[in-house]
Amino acid sequence: MKKKVFILLAVGALLALPILGFADDAAPLTLDGVKASVDAVQNNVNFVWTLVAAFLVFVMQAGFAMVESGFTRAKNACNIMMKNTMDFCVGAIAYWAVGFGLMFGTGTGFFGHSDFFLSGAVGDGAAWNYAFWMFQVVFAATTATIISGGVAERTKFSAYIAYSAIVSLVLYPVFGHWAWGNLFHGDASAGWLAKLGFIDFAGSTVVHSMGGWLTLAGIIIVGPRIGKFDKNGKVKPIPGHNIPLAALGVFLLFFGWFGFNPGSTTAGTPQTAGIAVTTCLAGAAGAVSAMFFTWMRYKKPDVGMTLNGLLAGLVAITAGCANVTPGSAVIIGLVAGVLVVLSVLFFDKIRIDDPVGAVSVH
Repeated sequence: MKKKVFILLAVGALLALPILGFADDAAPLTLDGVKASVDAVQNNVNFVWTLVAAFLVFVMQAGFAMVESGFTRAKNACNIMMKNTMDFCVGAIAYWAVGFGLMFGTGTGFFGHSDFFLSGAVGDGAAWNYAFWMFQVVFAATTATIISGGVAERTKFSAYIAYSAIVSLVLYPVFGHWAWGNLFHGDASAGWLAKLGFIDFAGSTVVHSMGGWLTLAGIIIVGPRIGKFDKNGKVKPIPGHNIPLAALGVFLLFFGWFGFNPGSTTAGTPQTAGIAVTTCLAGAAGAVSAMFFTWMRYKKPDVGMTLNGLLAGLVAITAGCANVTPGSAVIIGLVAGVLVVLSVLFFDKIRIDDPVGAVSVH
């Protein structure tokens, strides 16, 4: 028995010799090697998080489509779904061709003049160019999609698609360059607003306010829906056909916002946790304040106003989500929830017909 054990140990030792030889030839473990490995892992995490966040923001397209369809009449549902599909598809091509270059190319401080057609995506940095573009194109699509709800039910489809293309091609990218133009290449001359100290971490102004102002312009041009106001200017409500669908859309938008705000770090870092918390609290506070405000004003809570209050809270926190405390986020959301209700009433009073409250929310 002892002889058998000895033979087995001897065979094992012989088999281990090549392995030990390889170990002797391997590069010794150094601090630089460990740092390089850690950096590689962090780099991969940054890619994964940025792309996952982009996919979350893309889900917001479905949210916008559901909100708009639910708050309007059933007869317009197909038109609305087509608009929300094609404004992304047309806008993505426009942003790839020209918009991204105007927004993030090296430039004069007012607009970029490089990286058209993703021409900068070459060499070792090509992969990050693609990831960064993917995250930014869904922001551009959000800006264009906001407009759809405000001009719903009385806009020619071809005119809307042309408007969306112009937004993604020129309007959004140029303003985006002013605030965020230095984020990609680190060009000190890019972004004259950024150089003045302007901070909009995730896009309350760059995305949502831009979308809101463009929506207001569109509403003024197309005018109100037939039957929205009587000859004396009194509002005649045109109720949405499916409030549960609109509510589901709001939930999807809320979900997508956790890519919108935390994803704006474009890095997998602990900072994302705090941003997620401020985002959540502001949205929740906006819904709570809008609900109680309409409850006190009309003796019952209004579901449409409550849903818009939630969205208003999310819009309001987007700029400062990385720079405020959770308590401040709650205050911001509470104020936004009341303001959106007052804004909807104001625009009705001056005969601005906004079927989904897009201008007031954004």
